[in-house]
Amino acid sequence: MKLLFISLGCDKNLVDSEQMLGLLEKEGHTFTDDETEAEAIIINTCCFINDAKEESINTILEMAEHRKSGACKALIVTGCLAQRYHQEIQKEIPEVDAILGTTAYDALPGILKNALNGQKAQKLEPLDRLIKPQTSRQLTTGGHYAHLKIAEGCNKHCTYCIIPRIRGPYRSIPMEALLEEASRLASQGVKELILVAQETTLYGLDLYGEKRLPALLRELCKIKSLRWIRVQYCYPEEITKELIEVFKEEPKLCHYLDLPIQHASDSILKRMGRKTTRADLEQMIADLREAIPDICLRTTLITGFPGETQQDHEELLSFIDACEFDRLGVFTYSQEEDTPAALMPDQIPEEVKKDRQAELMELQQEIAFEKAEAMTGRELEVLIEGRVSDENAYVGRTYRDAPDVDGYIFINTEETLVSGDFAKVRVTGAYEYDLIGELI
Repeated sequence: MKLLFISLGCDKNLVDSEQMLGLLEKEGHTFTDDETEAEAIIINTCCFINDAKEESINTILEMAEHRKSGACKALIVTGCLAQRYHQEIQKEIPEVDAILGTTAYDALPGILKNALNGQKAQKLEPLDRLIKPQTSRQLTTGGHYAHLKIAEGCNKHCTYCIIPRIRGPYRSIPMEALLEEASRLASQGVKELILVAQETTLYGLDLYGEKRLPALLRELCKIKSLRWIRVQYCYPEEITKELIEVFKEEPKLCHYLDLPIQHASDSILKRMGRKTTRADLEQMIADLREAIPDICLRTTLITGFPGETQQDHEELLSFIDACEFDRLGVFTYSQEEDTPAALMPDQIPEEVKKDRQAELMELQQEIAFEKAEAMTGRELEVLIEGRVSDENAYVGRTYRDAPDVDGYIFINTEETLVSGDFAKVRVTGAYEYDLIGELI
């Protein structure tokens, strides 16, 4: 069959999509980007916040029209929205032929076959089930970088977050399975491996009784053809001295960490169910920068959390000003049903949330632009991503830039460069969040 596969949401969801694509390709199916050609449509959904939920619902409704009137013979919905709202989808959108939960996607080939034969289905597995990596995974990232999902689920139960209810408890993928998958990806040409999970820093605790991220990183660094290894979603309270030492000692590890801290006011952090204080955060940032002077720190914040006062907001502004993160994103609080925060008093009006978001981002913009300009003169290794059309210029990423979330460096040259290759580049200038450079 000719299939259209739509993947929504985060990079962790993307890994699931790539696993499903591999399973479907193994069955002989082919893929199209044209919904009017598709004989079946699969949508891997997200529902982490309201915006993601709306995007998923709108996509399902749009594809349901093709199910009614086009060549499409089956419409299947998978992922987080399917897990959380399977009953509502089944009731309100009858064009959907099958629904698969977050721990059941490996059943997709059989479910698709049944759906094409007119059998409607809803398959949900226990949330503590773990699907091991598939050998047939099909990459969608261009081939020179890939995400390695090292764990599923989360045990943190932050008061604003629905993830434990739709992804289940924290489950580490066994190290031997990860090393096998990483070696397979490297043999397929992957040069940058990006470790992801709801929280990478707790890797191994459930399986081995201790945090094994440092050990996993050391083993991954032994894979010869891998050039960069990047780690995301490191909760600051779980970063150990051992982990910092690994970053100092292993040259393949990008000096880049994503620290999802969410806020800096102690009262708000407590209401969020977070395990850190502002003092803890400032100490961890200082320790990281002292040990690894060129480290690039990214974080995400939530503004407008229930009960957030103007004083809390001012404290967050002062924290950003003091810490000067290299990369920073701000989300407005999303009131998610079935979370403790949704029932908290003193919900903040949307207008106030957006005003505070704009103020935080304006401050961060100043910091980011200054940091970009300060890179002038630095010599950096750059992973080439592609050519700028109609120009003698290429676009790439430095160790400071994760794909799809950070900036780029533009290299003016008449030489021919190839996507996936590395080049030595001298930074000659900056343009807002991006850099400009020349080949050395």
